[in-house]
Amino acid sequence: MSAIGLDVVGIRTDPDLEKAVRDGLGQVEELLRTSVRSEFSFVTETSRHLVDAGGKRFRPIVVLLAAHFADPHAPGVVPAAVAIELTHLSTLYHDDVMDEAPRRRGAASANARWTNTVAILTGDYLFARASDITADLGPAATRILARTIATLCEGQIRETVGPAPDQDPVEHYLRVVTEKTASLIATSGRLGAMLAGADPVTVDTLATFGELFGVAFQLSDDIIDVASDPADSGKTPGTDLREGIPTLPVLYALQAEDRAAGRLRELINSDFAAGGGNPDEGVAEAIELLRAHDGMARARRELVAWSTRARECLAPLPDNAAKTALESLADFVIDRTG
Repeated sequence: MSAIGLDVVGIRTDPDLEKAVRDGLGQVEELLRTSVRSEFSFVTETSRHLVDAGGKRFRPIVVLLAAHFADPHAPGVVPAAVAIELTHLSTLYHDDVMDEAPRRRGAASANARWTNTVAILTGDYLFARASDITADLGPAATRILARTIATLCEGQIRETVGPAPDQDPVEHYLRVVTEKTASLIATSGRLGAMLAGADPVTVDTLATFGELFGVAFQLSDDIIDVASDPADSGKTPGTDLREGIPTLPVLYALQAEDRAAGRLRELINSDFAAGGGNPDEGVAEAIELLRAHDGMARARRELVAWSTRARECLAPLPDNAAKTALESLADFVIDRTG
């Protein structure tokens, strides 16, 4: 596992939990590959493109951890984790088309390797496969995932349309993050606990944790996009800036009336070529402005607030190794920003 995986979520402190989650992830990987297999070999190839590229499998980890508040060996747990991951992968195919992204997970994106049409249809195919799996888990699971997919789509549309003229851009952004990112992590916690046989209060608590943590995780990504050293994070700073995505540090900085905020507006409005400069140099200047601006400090405070709420919502749950692992996840999103 890379980046956010088993080694950073407190699982290593309990050998039994570590083994159980690793075994569960092995079953998830096997079922993932089986689930995307088609009689049409080309569909199998395009569907396995991102499956084989790897990834954190973070959402399946949340499903498996949530199941440890009841029966982690219940037959629906692994299929639920697979359905969640297929849903996540399907959104990546669609995102790459909308963003015209050339690469994903170190390899050519599906739209770049084939065409936009192939990428879109492959994403649709994975949505269908996820729905097929949840149909075997009962109507409640099917309904939960269907509503989550609808929420994901609403979040993407909300982001595309942008805030209304009288709407606070930060409020709009947090709503987008909640729908587009956090909703699927919330469903990971909900389905993992529910299909393991947990009581309704535990199920709701783990869903709430997933939503709060999901927002915190995205906010930490926002900060890393500005503040990270590529040697440490493996990410190119300013990726969101280049793609015109208004992240929280940027939104906070633009609310200011100081000279740095004014220059940042000039750079963004000119696609980072203000003054006739090279766009790469413009992005570099914008990053330096943001790193020194109070907007970054405000974004960090917002991240800490969401992470703290995620950690605190777990308090009513029984103390066990899975709870410790989830608490360490909430801590990790802060730590990873440096």
